[in-house]
Amino acid sequence: MPIPENRLIERIARASEAARPCVRRAAPARVLQSIGDDCAVLSMLAGNEILVTTDFSLEGVHFRREWHPADSVGHRCLVRGLSDIAAMGGEPSTAFLSLALPKELPQRWADQFFDGLLTTANKVGVTLAGGDVAQSPAGVMADITVIGTVPDSKAIRRSTAKPGDRIFVSGELGAPFALLEQMYAAPERRFRASSYPAHFYPQAQLALAKFLREKQIPSAMIDISDGLSIDLARLCRASNVGAVLQENAIPVASLNRHDVELRHALHGGDEYQLLFTVPQGRRLPAEYKGIQLSLIGYITEGSEVSIEHENGYTTELPADGWQHFTRATAHINGRPKRKS
Repeated sequence: MPIPENRLIERIARASEAARPCVRRAAPARVLQSIGDDCAVLSMLAGNEILVTTDFSLEGVHFRREWHPADSVGHRCLVRGLSDIAAMGGEPSTAFLSLALPKELPQRWADQFFDGLLTTANKVGVTLAGGDVAQSPAGVMADITVIGTVPDSKAIRRSTAKPGDRIFVSGELGAPFALLEQMYAAPERRFRASSYPAHFYPQAQLALAKFLREKQIPSAMIDISDGLSIDLARLCRASNVGAVLQENAIPVASLNRHDVELRHALHGGDEYQLLFTVPQGRRLPAEYKGIQLSLIGYITEGSEVSIEHENGYTTELPADGWQHFTRATAHINGRPKRKS
């Protein structure tokens, strides 16, 4: 059973203070007052815009306690917000967590949850500056808010892609969803978290995002936490453009000798990689600090999003992926049409 609210907050405050990263004097955001008062007090340097994002992590929806170690749940909870900051080329500074815990939850689980979250926060220079705790009627519910900064007018949006831009994606895709299918197929099996870091301990691409922003490489960018196909469709819709992906260019991952299929890479989600468009003539390395950067297609006029297959046919690419209140089936469908 979790300890009483006041003691739990004191415990969180001590852990947060111990894990707080050393903040450089020139940092664009500083925490002047964190846990322990009615509000946090933040100081932002002039010349920076503020980025704010919030994300739920719900037991039975985003994780299962019987599958996911508590530190993995805490890590993934924060990474969901960090990835949104990265998608706009920003740098995270502060996090706020609202956490509801069921009465029967062991305190050890809560401690390990915070260990995972705070360890990750320390690595990326984020301070947990406040939030709320409450008793949940059923299941763990965590709502993370992450605040970041970006230099004035330098945020990379999803609405600024242009016809002729090339489409790139970071990393290899499909392993998290392929593992999730195996977990559903064999719910009694226990998968060692350390053997499947892409699913249990994904990484937000913060350093890559900062590099891309500073070099002014992308014309538009989005993270693909819900799936390549659905997040590409969102970028295209926001930019009023279409796209063509090339099947043989999609960087399909491997998964400990288990097959990862194209459909996993296209529609799986839970990737926390970056999808971005690059104007013709703008140079980009093949990788950045060991992260593969793959050219997978190009932006077109109109609104259709298609995939060009190895056999010379092009089909419409459905926007399948993770959506709340519905879960589209991961597959490629549509009537084939010959490449013109």
